[in-house]
Amino acid sequence: MDTKIEKKKGIRPKHTIIVSMALLFLSFIGYLAFNDSGSTLKVEKDKLTISTTVNDKFNDYISISGLVQPISTVYLDAYEGGRVLEILIEEGSMVKKGDVILKLENRELYGQILNSETNLALKQNDLRQTQINFESKRIGGQKSLLESEFQLKKAKRKFEQYQALYKEELIAGEEFLQAEESYELAKKSYEVNKFQVKQDSLLSTSSIKDLVKDLTRMKQTLSMEYERIDNLNVKAPIDGQLGTLDAELGKQIGRGQSIAQINVLTDFKIESTVDEHYIDRIKKGLTGTFERGDKVYEVGLKKVYPEVREGKFKIDMVFAGDQPDNIRTGQNYYIKLQLGEPTEALLIPRGAFFQSTGGQWVYVLDSTGEFAVKRSVKIGKQNPKYYEVLEGLQVGEQVITSGYDAFGESDKLNLK
Repeated sequence: MDTKIEKKKGIRPKHTIIVSMALLFLSFIGYLAFNDSGSTLKVEKDKLTISTTVNDKFNDYISISGLVQPISTVYLDAYEGGRVLEILIEEGSMVKKGDVILKLENRELYGQILNSETNLALKQNDLRQTQINFESKRIGGQKSLLESEFQLKKAKRKFEQYQALYKEELIAGEEFLQAEESYELAKKSYEVNKFQVKQDSLLSTSSIKDLVKDLTRMKQTLSMEYERIDNLNVKAPIDGQLGTLDAELGKQIGRGQSIAQINVLTDFKIESTVDEHYIDRIKKGLTGTFERGDKVYEVGLKKVYPEVREGKFKIDMVFAGDQPDNIRTGQNYYIKLQLGEPTEALLIPRGAFFQSTGGQWVYVLDSTGEFAVKRSVKIGKQNPKYYEVLEGLQVGEQVITSGYDAFGESDKLNLK
C-alpha cells in the first residue's frame, strides 16, 4: 500500500531565499528609477550663478571695439628705382601736395639719358644733311629741266620753220625729217626730266618726313626719360600726414616698391571686426554710439567688407556728427552698434552656460530651490547683457547661468 505523505507547514528556507531575491530585485529597480547616479549630480549651490528670468525691454545691440583711422590713406610707391640719396621729411610730419619727401640716385638712368641725347643729336644731323642733299638735288633738277625746256622750244621753232619751207619745196626732205626728229627727241627729254624732278621731290619729301617722325619720337622718349629723372624726387601726391616711411640713407629702392603712406586727416573713420554670427544682420546704414568723457558720440556704418577671416569680418564706421576734440589715429573706442529697435521680451542674463549648450537647454531650479533639472529652451537674439528667450521658460523662473562643463550628462542637479 502507498504511504500518505503529509505536507509540512511553516516557512521553509527556500521560501526565504525566493523572498529575499524578490526584495533585492525590487530594490534594484527602485534604485535605478529614483537614484540613478548617471543622471543626478550633487553640486554646491554657493558656487553657481543663478539668475531669474524677467520680462523687460530687449535692446538689440552688440558691443564692439573700434580703432580710429584716417578717412583715407594713400600709399606712395617709387615710380623709379634708385639709391636713397637724401631724406627731406620725417615720419609724422605734415606734407603738402608736391613736397619732395626723399631723393633717389640712379646712375644707370643717367647713362640711358646720355645715350638718348647722343642718338638725338645724330638724328638731327642726319635730317639736316638730308635736307641739304635734297635742296642741292632739287636745284640741279630744276636746272636740267630748264635746259631741256630751252632745247624743246628751240627744236620746236626749227621744226615749224622747216615745215613751212618744206611745204614750199625750199629745203630737202631730209633736212625737214631731221628737224622733226630733233623736236620729238627734245619733247620726250623734257617729259623725262620733268617726271624725274617730280619723283625726286616726292622721294626726298618722304625721307624728310620719316626723319622728322623719328626725330619727334626720339624727343618724346628723351622727354619721358627726363621725367624719370624728375621721378627720382619722390613727392607727396596729396596733402596729409606722412605715415610709415620705409627708407634709409643708402638703401636701394626698387621700381614700384612701396615707400610710404600719407594719411588724409580731414576726417576720420573707425575700423572694427564683428563675429561672423552677425554677418546677416550687419548692413550699411546702421548706427552706433560711444561715450568719451561726459559726452555721447554717434557713428554710422559706412562699409561692410564681405571677406570673413578667422570667424570675423571687417566694417568701417564714420562720425554722424561731432567728433572728440582730442581724437587721434590709433585710439580705441567701445561702440554700441544698434541692430534693431528695442522690443519687449523674456530675458535671462548672459552666462557661460551658452558655450556648453549652444542655447538649446538650461538647468531650471525647482520652486524649493533644492534641485535643478535640464529643460529644452529656444534662445533668440542676444546683446552683451541678455539673451532673448523665445520658448521653454516663464517669468520669474530661476536658471543656472554659470558654466556646465563640470556637470557632464547629468539630467538633474541636487543643490546642497
